[in-house]
Amino acid sequence: MSNDLCNPIGRPVIIGGGAAGLMTALQLAPEPVVLVSKSPLGAEASSMWAQGGLAAAVGRDDEPALHLQDTILAGAGLCDEAAARRIIEAAPAAVGRLAKLGVAFDRDGDRRWRLGLEAAHSRNRIVHATGDGTGREIMRALIAAVRRCPSVTLLEGVEARRLIVEDNAIQGVLAVRGEESLVLATTRVVIATGGIGGLFLDSTNPSGCFGQGLALAARAGAVLSDLEFVQFHPTAFDGPSRPLPLLTEAIRGDGAVLIDETGARFMADEPGAELAPRDVVARAVWRHRAHGHRTFLDAREKPGKEFAARYPVISAFCRMAGIDPAVDPIPVRPAVHYHMGGIAVDGMGRSTVEGLWACGEASRTGLHGANRLASNSLMEAVVCAQWVAESVAGTSARAAKPSEVGAIPPASDPTAVRPALSDALGVLRDRAGMTAALRCLLPLASGAGGAADPALVGLMMTVAAPARAESRGGHCRTDCPDTLPVAQPSRLTLSKAIAAAREVVETERVVLRSVVS
Repeated sequence: MSNDLCNPIGRPVIIGGGAAGLMTALQLAPEPVVLVSKSPLGAEASSMWAQGGLAAAVGRDDEPALHLQDTILAGAGLCDEAAARRIIEAAPAAVGRLAKLGVAFDRDGDRRWRLGLEAAHSRNRIVHATGDGTGREIMRALIAAVRRCPSVTLLEGVEARRLIVEDNAIQGVLAVRGEESLVLATTRVVIATGGIGGLFLDSTNPSGCFGQGLALAARAGAVLSDLEFVQFHPTAFDGPSRPLPLLTEAIRGDGAVLIDETGARFMADEPGAELAPRDVVARAVWRHRAHGHRTFLDAREKPGKEFAARYPVISAFCRMAGIDPAVDPIPVRPAVHYHMGGIAVDGMGRSTVEGLWACGEASRTGLHGANRLASNSLMEAVVCAQWVAESVAGTSARAAKPSEVGAIPPASDPTAVRPALSDALGVLRDRAGMTAALRCLLPLASGAGGAADPALVGLMMTVAAPARAESRGGHCRTDCPDTLPVAQPSRLTLSKAIAAAREVVETERVVLRSVVS
């Protein structure tokens, strides 16, 4: 083990170089912190790819109560209303905080924020930067701020492989840098590693985002919540590239519509039409494709000739594919986009393990419920980073003395997990498909190879999904199509998930033996 980065003064360690991790580090200043990123800052962060923007009630005709109402409606009965209200009321100040850090948000002729409209929002409240480049602009400003912040020790190219835990309390982080193993001794860790899209074949997320933070927390004994809720973006670019390029919902907010190969607008009669909640639109697109149709986003009339100016990033990759959005319909399909579940945290981002916090998509705050409202995610990361930082700073540093470090696990490889999870936890699900996935994932998760951590996260998601015997938000079961009258969040630990998976697999074996005999 190397001792040159053993963190002898017990500084907090933040794992993750996206918006949540960077904001947490900046909010902790001037307290010294260590920021660990497995790649150069921004290279594998979903935040960098965010096109939509931040949702905040900053318009003249808007107020936080309306934003809250839209959030709760989209969340399909599973939002924590108190948590959602607290986060949403802090959103306008978070926009101002980012602007002070140098984020160049788009403004109108009166120098007010230029606000866009996205699905299930009742007001124009999406704050953008450079049209469809909001995430890139936010990350540019945050990376620059972190690099010049003297209190942040930045470890790029360092990957956290395990949390060291004794008596349900954090004692350190076991990490690697190339071929070198490192122990970062600390009693305070923040997980800000992003989502799980890389566990699926078709996703808009960077392929390196496959639930590493959830695996770290689960192996440390933390409770995870609502893992079954996966959001599919209905308009990913339907082409050979992986990850799939995203076509932001703002295009539909500008008037673009969904059509099929015949030119028929197949969502015209649905409540909300193309601006219905994301889960509704994703299922409509999925089902239309299942009936043999191709699906397209038609922006020829609106925004029409203004498309390239309003959405330069999207326009560029469309043109690379031989499509001019001003004159050609754009082929689209649903793809995994966001995970509503994650590490269960309280209002200050604390997990059930002492000394372990989570922020951003890796956390489950209660804001999103069963279906995230568009552009609430970047906002959540920025808002909650402040509270996480306050909680970390208010927790006294203790001497970290990890007694047993253990062996370094191998680098994770989700390749073997992707087909099983894509089949089991797609837009439409059923028990048979989920049972088949558990049969595949259990031996992988129980092993010691590179598939173990990705399979562990996939297994926990697949255990949670059949346990919710209803359809709600991003969890739609063809064998349980009804929504139950009362919604309850799901809570799961690794040990319970493994036990449940073994029971399902063994029960299936018994049934098969009885059928054969």
